Amino acid sequence: MAEAKYVEGQNLTFRGKPLLREGNTFCYGSMSDKYVLFMMVLSNKTVKDEKGKDVEVPDKIILQVLSTDTSKPPHERVVKQFDRNGLFDAMDIGLIWLDRLNKGEK
Repeated sequence: MAEAKYVEGQNLTFRGKPLLREGNTFCYGSMSDKYVLFMMVLSNKTVKDEKGKDVEVPDKIILQVLSTDTSKPPHERVVKQFDRNGLFDAMDIGLIWLDRLNKGEK
């Protein structure tokens, strides 16, 4: 198992909520909310950046909106699951669902 690396200073935040990454997994949201967003990168692709250098970027991503209710068993915590191509598309749709569920909308 890979050891966690800690960086001194503040944690990375996006829209005021923590965004954590370890390897190919991302977790976004606050445990004080009803739901958090979990993302796992299943595959990467190589693209050229503006300087012509090859860069590896996430391609296929699976997303889960998870309940933070610890009294539920893990399989009952998954409220919504879907997949997207590209990190931007994944975050875009994932944030929409996360906001809706945390506000109590269906």
